Amino acid sequence: MKTKINVNYIGSSFDRHNHEICNEHYTNKMEKYCDENSLKLTPLRRKVFEILIRDHKPLGAYQILAILKKEGFASSPPIAYRVLDFLVEKGFVHKIQGLNSFIACSFAGCEHLPAFIICRKCDNVAEIKSENTFPPASDTALDFKIEEAMIEILGICPACDVSRVI
Repeated sequence: MKTKINVNYIGSSFDRHNHEICNEHYTNKMEKYCDENSLKLTPLRRKVFEILIRDHKPLGAYQILAILKKEGFASSPPIAYRVLDFLVEKGFVHKIQGLNSFIACSFAGCEHLPAFIICRKCDNVAEIKSENTFPPASDTALDFKIEEAMIEILGICPACDVSRVI
């Protein structure tokens, strides 16, 4: 069953676009957020975010460590995980549980329920914007405080779909 998913956002592994525009946009958002909230944006925090936003590709912690080392930054696992924890906590990065990897948020600064479409062939990931929250704000029957929710949808991206007629 094929489903057409509307992916109206800046940046995606599935769409061609100018990465420099969205990289600058989201780096500026992160800088502004840290400034307004008196948070220290260390060079390592900035570099890890830049690595993740660079190509909109999910990367594992050890892939990030290898890039940091190659680019001359400290590359010990505890330091990298602290940086990733900070970026996830502040909503600039998401952890893709199914791939055990991290990806820059396509909607940083906007309240949303993270939802991802993941190609099971090439592991590319695109974040889709959910217009609704879960549970609905009017749902009082659910006596549970949700702290985190994420949707991961597996499928086949257009590039990997050999059944598409060209």
